Amino acid sequence: MTRKYFGTDGIRGTVGLPPITPDFVMRLAHAVGRVLQQSESRPTVLIGKDTRISGYMLESALESGFNSAGVDVVLLGPLPTPGVAYLTRAQRASLGVVISASHNPFADNGIKFFSANGTKLSDAWEHAVEAALEEPPAWADSANLGKTRRLDDAAGRYIEFCKSTFANDLTLKGMKIVVDAAHGAAYHIAPMVFHELGAEVVAIGCAPDGLNINHEVGATHPQALVEAVKANTADFGVALDGDADRLQVVDADGRLYNGDELLYLMADERLGRDEHVPGVVGTLMTNMAVEVALKARGVQFVRAKVGDRYVLEELEKHHWMLGGEGSGHLLALDKHTTGDGLISALQVLQALQRSGKTMAQLLGAVALFPQTLINVRLKSGQDWKANPRMEQATREVEAELGDTGRVLIRASGTEPLIRVMVEARDAGQAKACAQRIADTLID
Repeated sequence: MTRKYFGTDGIRGTVGLPPITPDFVMRLAHAVGRVLQQSESRPTVLIGKDTRISGYMLESALESGFNSAGVDVVLLGPLPTPGVAYLTRAQRASLGVVISASHNPFADNGIKFFSANGTKLSDAWEHAVEAALEEPPAWADSANLGKTRRLDDAAGRYIEFCKSTFANDLTLKGMKIVVDAAHGAAYHIAPMVFHELGAEVVAIGCAPDGLNINHEVGATHPQALVEAVKANTADFGVALDGDADRLQVVDADGRLYNGDELLYLMADERLGRDEHVPGVVGTLMTNMAVEVALKARGVQFVRAKVGDRYVLEELEKHHWMLGGEGSGHLLALDKHTTGDGLISALQVLQALQRSGKTMAQLLGAVALFPQTLINVRLKSGQDWKANPRMEQATREVEAELGDTGRVLIRASGTEPLIRVMVEARDAGQAKACAQRIADTLID
């Protein structure tokens, strides 16, 4: 069953264009409220947001929609997406709602939801909401309207939760850390977490004005972090995105590390403490060097479709704890129910502090394989899957690479493109092999 409004991570779009308009968002909240009341007589929802100027408007629309359906609302103010997930669980709320478009520019916004357990909701739940959207509203009478209050110490509670995931016997004293919050939801939280654990903090990207979220700062623009680490002779740098569920890190030399490397480091740190790590989940795009390094340590590795939602599904299926993407969405399910940039950063820092080693030393076993990605534009009606020349070239390349590389061919979800990716230990070989396959798609 196709969903009309929900994508892979809630509902997202440009503000002022359907569906990100105040009238639709009010209807959405009303529909969600009606679905909640099918299993609960007086639901309570928490609403958090990032720093986009449109958040005020959408927050008011959500509040009205929920109240009109007899649902109580607790406003959290600006708070990272994983902070909303945590407080939803801690406050025993019925639902958590986040107003954010994550790493997108300020002109976009979106709505996503968390269950009472702080987890993403099922496809069936989203289908039920879309069905309720097609029905006429059922306004609660005056005596049964929902009420709204504000949780004034939401940020403080989340700060304490983040700190609780860092080992009690460790401290960040003596470290200078640059923290880039992308002018987003963690602007008032991220610096405090590292400061209260003992670090000297240099904050950048922590001055939101409603229009500058993700603008030339944050995890999607890590060059600002690289330059700040060098300029301040810092030991470490952390960059989050607009809703703080992903991160990038930089070492004292200004070298940037991606999510694939951080995922290995998190697993390696646990193995070093003799913890059992049965398996790790990556995605189709995870660098093969990570898979090779984990298997050498006796750790299984499974690839999910691209998207943290699919990584989570695989983790739950296998009952494993660690997973993530190269973009910096990392999951440690024994620490939190969802991806959390701050908690992931603390896990990396914990590994550094315990070992006394640098990032480069800890990741000595993971030399990322060179990747070549070629985008081939399809002609109208071209059936790339039925191309025998491509199939033959792919088989030949896979035979040539053996267990020292891999091929990934997939269609773009947004454009008429085929993405041909080849990974190999040798950059020249990766490039040549990718071109051989791509040429078969060009008539």
